[in-house]
Amino acid sequence: MERYLVIFLAGAMGALLANRGISVFNDAVRPVVPEYREGRMSRAEFFTTTFALSFGLVIGFGIPYSIMSPIILVHSLWLGTDIIGAIFPAKNADEWWKDKESLLGAVGSFAVGGLYGVALLAGLQGLVDLMQSLPVNIFDAWQNISGPVISAFIAFPCVVITMDYGWRRGLASLVFTVVVRQVLVAAGLSDIADGIALLAGLLLVIIFAFSAKAPEAQVNMADVFADRVKNIRKNIIWIAVMGAIYGVACNIHLLMEGPQSLTSLIDGNVSAAASIATARAISFIPLKGLTSLATGTFVTDGFGFTAVVGILAPNAVVAGLLGAVVMSAEALSLSLVAKVFDKAPAIRNSADNIRVAMTKLLEVAILVGSMAAAEGMAPGFGFLTVSGLFVMNEYFKKPITRMAVGPIAIIAVGILVNVFAAIGLYTVA
Repeated sequence: MERYLVIFLAGAMGALLANRGISVFNDAVRPVVPEYREGRMSRAEFFTTTFALSFGLVIGFGIPYSIMSPIILVHSLWLGTDIIGAIFPAKNADEWWKDKESLLGAVGSFAVGGLYGVALLAGLQGLVDLMQSLPVNIFDAWQNISGPVISAFIAFPCVVITMDYGWRRGLASLVFTVVVRQVLVAAGLSDIADGIALLAGLLLVIIFAFSAKAPEAQVNMADVFADRVKNIRKNIIWIAVMGAIYGVACNIHLLMEGPQSLTSLIDGNVSAAASIATARAISFIPLKGLTSLATGTFVTDGFGFTAVVGILAPNAVVAGLLGAVVMSAEALSLSLVAKVFDKAPAIRNSADNIRVAMTKLLEVAILVGSMAAAEGMAPGFGFLTVSGLFVMNEYFKKPITRMAVGPIAIIAVGILVNVFAAIGLYTVA
């Protein structure tokens, strides 16, 4: 009963935080959240995009890895709650509980997220079997959509430099970022390559900003992201609660942050599991920290150190307390990260360009990922559908947000290709 209660709370809080835009688990979804929060994307478009970015990973990776295991991989839980949170309505308001629609959305997310967690613990093999029994396997290909998002997001500092300081510096910055990434990959450090490459690009933005002519009144770099960081700071209590639940879940060997640490924990090797979790947490700090800083949306499982203290804590009570403290500290450190760069006057002038760069790169990345996913499901037909709908959308009477077109198209392709296969219009290779 204890395990079911904890998994209910973990799923419920994960869905609630996703619904309110406080935190999401999927690194590819995090950059999309400000698009909805700041009014550039409708709720339906946001849900469709989140669904497309997450569902393939839930079915193809998270749930199958957790089925028949005494410990659940966090991906299977919180990728799912990202989707659940996006289903229900949520208005961007400080006192959202006073708005009936937002309150119902939060309650619905909490309840359904909790039930999803319970179902996951009870076993969702039937759902996996059902999805895999379709005439055309769409979920392996569906996982392709999220890959380009993180890779493209790394380039946003280079785009900002191009917009602010010219194409020569921008191109040089892109080359430098690519070289940094590939050197790390070649050195066997692929786990940290994306995060360090993103950090390298952002440092170049800071360097160029310091070299630019400063106005009379200097401003902190944190001012650029003030509203977004504020979204995390003002919700620190919710984040602390999530940290407490996650710490307890790790302590009772219910949840674990990665396949390697999960396997070690199953084998009873707690020290190995803690060491692996620590190494992964350190490696993900640049990626998780900088995407959280840039988007104002935290990570459902934090940087990863909550899992470490949860594993090592002597009991569940201590694990809960330490989990709350650690995850809160991770979240509060974001404004300190910005202040490390001290004062860079030209950064304020780059604020709009930073937002534009992220949006444009997301549009391209999601389109490319959608095309790859559609082609993986239905060669020729998939590319035709995605590319056709993307361009046609520009001429619709009420066009939808560009970055939502690809996800909507691949959902349509997945449905149509299975219908066509069932009636003999498509032959499975």
